[in-house]
Amino acid sequence: MPKRALIQARPYLLFSLVAAILYWIYADENVGGLYLTLLKGVPLALLAVYALVRHPSTDAKMLAGVMALGSLGDMGVEIDWFWGGAAFFLGHAIAIGLYLRHRRPALASSQKVLVVALLLVTPVVSWLLSGSLDVGFYGLALGGMAAAAWASSFTRYRVGIGAVLFVISDLLIFARMGERIDPWLPNLLIWPTYYLGQFLICTGVIQTLRRGGGEAR
Repeated sequence: MPKRALIQARPYLLFSLVAAILYWIYADENVGGLYLTLLKGVPLALLAVYALVRHPSTDAKMLAGVMALGSLGDMGVEIDWFWGGAAFFLGHAIAIGLYLRHRRPALASSQKVLVVALLLVTPVVSWLLSGSLDVGFYGLALGGMAAAAWASSFTRYRVGIGAVLFVISDLLIFARMGERIDPWLPNLLIWPTYYLGQFLICTGVIQTLRRGGGEAR
C-alpha cells in the first residue's frame, strides 16, 4: 500500500479499533455513563469518516451514512431503546439500498437458499427470542440487510460475513432480552461480534469500490 494510502486509511481504522477495544474493556467498569456512552459511539463514527475519506462515490457516502447511524444507534440504545433501534432500522434500510445497487448477476442455488433464510428466518427468530413483536418487525430490516449483503457483488468474505455477524450479535441481544440464555455469554460476545461485523462491512465495501468492483446497476 502506498505511503499516502497508509496515512489516509490507517489512522481512522486504528483509532476505531482502539476505541472499540476500550469500550469493551470498560463497559462493565464503574465509568461515568455519559463518558461510556460517548465512547461507544466513537468506533462507528470513525468508520464513517474512513468511508468518506477513502472513496468519493455516492456508494461510499451511503456507507458512511450507515456507519454514522450505527454510531447514533450505539449511543441511542444506552438512553432509549426505541430511538436507538430506530437509528439502526434506518441504517439497515440505507444498507439494503446500497446492496441492491450492486446486485450479483447470478446466485448459486445454495446461495439463494441462504439469502431467503436470512430474510425470513431472522425476523421470526428475533421475535421468538425476545417475545416482542416490535423486535420481530426490526428483524425484518436486519434480515433484509443481511440477505441483500449476501446477494450483492461485494465480497462475501467481508461484507457478507460481516452482515451475518451483525445478525448474530443482535440475536444474542434478543436472547438476553427474552432471558433465553445465561447473560454472561451475550455480555461477552455481543460487542466484539457487532463491531467486527461492522468493520468487515465497511472495509469490504470500500475495498471493492476502490478496485472498481461492485458496479452499480
